[in-house]
Amino acid sequence: MIEITSLKKHFETTAAISDLTLTISEGEIFGLIGTNGAGKSTLMRMVSGILRPDQGQIRIDGAGVFENPKAKAQVFFVPDDPYYFPNATPMELCSYYDGLYRQFASVRYQELLQALNLPEKGKLRDFSKGMRKQVFLLLGLCAGTKYLLLDETFDGLDPVMRQAAKSLLAKEMTERDFTPVLSSHNLRELEDICDHVGFLHQGGIVLSRDLSDMKTGLQKLQIVFANEESQTRLEGQLEVLVHSSVGRLQTYTVRGTREELEAALSSCDVVFSEILPLTLEEIFISEMEVVGYDIKKILFS
Repeated sequence: MIEITSLKKHFETTAAISDLTLTISEGEIFGLIGTNGAGKSTLMRMVSGILRPDQGQIRIDGAGVFENPKAKAQVFFVPDDPYYFPNATPMELCSYYDGLYRQFASVRYQELLQALNLPEKGKLRDFSKGMRKQVFLLLGLCAGTKYLLLDETFDGLDPVMRQAAKSLLAKEMTERDFTPVLSSHNLRELEDICDHVGFLHQGGIVLSRDLSDMKTGLQKLQIVFANEESQTRLEGQLEVLVHSSVGRLQTYTVRGTREELEAALSSCDVVFSEILPLTLEEIFISEMEVVGYDIKKILFS
């Protein structure tokens, strides 16, 4: 388990992480989602022991991580743009990480390189970004660590490789004690694979919940009211997060279960109504608008 308590990190006058508390349980795929500059990469660097927090604690299986080689040995971090030695090849990186992680699976790494048609002796500097992402994903999987942190996990990968990456992560979880933590702007990809998600904004956690529970607790309603009185009555019964209208068609994102929404609708005079499922992207947008974030500034990959 990764336990983060009252975490703070500043860079000069900029607060990258502000009083962040979060728990990442074992045996689930955790998705880290945030607005631009929310602190996702900084948080991952602190969890992996690269950066020292200004305040607060990060504990991995009960032990502090910074300047703790034993705790660090349980974490492999793949940044969005990984560093590699000049003229390095995939097999040279294999030798390097084999020396750092005593449980590194060199044979499996080579087999996976061949399965993905990645040149074992090619120069990484000549690879595309997507090919380099694949190499470092394989290094992370074969390092044998309990926790794998992947920043902007699917950036640069084509659709086939995105599916292959998700399959590799899922397979690893069935075979050993393994917990991946993924960040991405591609919320559709995270929705496919994550069990639990945390929303970051301005260096803090807006919410952290099981994905299935999150979807159960938010609903999207499209409705045409017969009269203004019915609209006023319904709005008074709902916790509305987002409301928009096109002509007479009203669209609401509301907090609550489908059953609660159906009960509220039964007391209203409507011409048309439909309750629709929300995507993870829609949930994220709704929650960010609640905390006052200008959604137009968010760029989804």
